[in-house]
Amino acid sequence: MRSKIKLGATICGLLILGAAACIAGQKSKKVHITLGIIAESNWGVPSGTVYEIVDDAIRIFEAEHPGVKVSYASGILKEDYAEWLSEQILLGKEPDVFMVFSQDFETFASLGVLYDLNKQIDEDTEFEPVNFYEAAYTYGQWRGQQFALPFESVPTLMFVNKSLLQREGISIPQNDWTWEEFYEICNKVTKDTDSDGMIDQFGCFNYTWKHAAYSNQCRLFDEEGKVCFAAETNLEEAVQFVGSINQLSQGYTVRARDFDLGMVAFQPLLFSEYSTYMPYPWKIKKYTNFEWDCIPLPAGPQGANVSELDTLLMGISARTREKELSWEFLKLMTYDNRIQENIFHYSQGVSVLKSVTGSEHIGNELAEGEGSESNLDMAVLNRIMEDAAVTPKFQKYKGAMQLMEEGITDAVNGERNIHTSLITLQRKINNYLKN
Repeated sequence: MRSKIKLGATICGLLILGAAACIAGQKSKKVHITLGIIAESNWGVPSGTVYEIVDDAIRIFEAEHPGVKVSYASGILKEDYAEWLSEQILLGKEPDVFMVFSQDFETFASLGVLYDLNKQIDEDTEFEPVNFYEAAYTYGQWRGQQFALPFESVPTLMFVNKSLLQREGISIPQNDWTWEEFYEICNKVTKDTDSDGMIDQFGCFNYTWKHAAYSNQCRLFDEEGKVCFAAETNLEEAVQFVGSINQLSQGYTVRARDFDLGMVAFQPLLFSEYSTYMPYPWKIKKYTNFEWDCIPLPAGPQGANVSELDTLLMGISARTREKELSWEFLKLMTYDNRIQENIFHYSQGVSVLKSVTGSEHIGNELAEGEGSESNLDMAVLNRIMEDAAVTPKFQKYKGAMQLMEEGITDAVNGERNIHTSLITLQRKINNYLKN
């Protein structure tokens, strides 16, 4: 009897020890979250500080979440990222949290690749969508649902050749300048400077109908992508204005090289170009033969100094097993001031948080680097982000915009009446959207 009791006690002891060992093993086993990121700038400019923002976020997250390991595959170039991510999705091995390019977002959302974030947003009392810039936040919405959060944005600005304007006795336009002022300056500076009978100095390079449309409050499509508004008055004004700007060069096609050589007054470009090439002591000086700066795009008679916003998104895999932790890491990358401030330190974009881009100390840090030469202050950048245009998202948007581009280019360069051309274009695109 005693031997049976002793054996039973031994077995119970072994079971208890085994259970304790199992529990200890489970506690020592780390939870693993994977990320999908690119190894270079999303904005097509040189970047030597690719991983600093993500590595800093991982250090913070792992310190705040003991037992959690966060990792990513390094060395994935932007041009390879979409294919790499698609392959991982097909294999069922996509990262828990990953970057989403704007051109891929609608596809991923419609196919169910991205996790619907609305439940987390509604239940998280520490998360307030109003802290994001509206245009950036809306970028991650599809059919009224939030499938991604904005990580980093770049608006379009107008580069100004300050040296050329100074040579012509023209002051840099104010931040609230208009189409009328833009045209007057372009007209004044367009000339033959070496008296060889050919124009060699120009007003603007690469100012397109889209730049004019956004700044004239044009509505191209309805939100559902069922109706096109190409024949509306605001767009007709924008197309006519671009045509008048192009006519100043008298048939010559202004090239990027003309701007690089300092012979063009204006060129619309992304903020990332400004951030990369503004000649801070520690950055790249791209233009050595003239001084330049940036201001908002000119406002049309029906609009304001508005430009299109491009945004890099981040989302969560619909198949992740770690939804709560993935949500917490997504918030850290997109919603935490510490990480969002690093965008101004290590990237070439603009923070998507109002509290960061509008903060006084970030403005002071940038001002110290820029010196007194820069005309772009954080208040202006904050206003540009506040007023940025939101592009619609629907299945046929890419094809409809291609038809719009072709039709408006023909309208600007052709001999037909622009009003008639746009009516014809509207019918063509509406037929495309319906079929």
